Amino acid sequence: MCYVCSKGVAHGNNVSHANNKTRRTWKPNLQVARIVVEGKTVKIKVCTRCLNAGKIQRAPRKAVAAV
Repeated sequence: MCYVCSKGVAHGNNVSHANNKTRRTWKPNLQVARIVVEGKTVKIKVCTRCLNAGKIQRAPRKAVAAV
């Protein structure tokens, strides 16, 4: 499930040329993204449509201290 839009798996039928029907699923393109929620960085699953639309703000990477 997408964290933003709640998009999930869709179900339907494969239909052959002979009109035979078998069950199949369509899965959303989910990616793992790190976001900041209430000051803490958490990993969530977000669909690519929400990522491209900018509906979430990714967490910044940890800065490496210069030695």
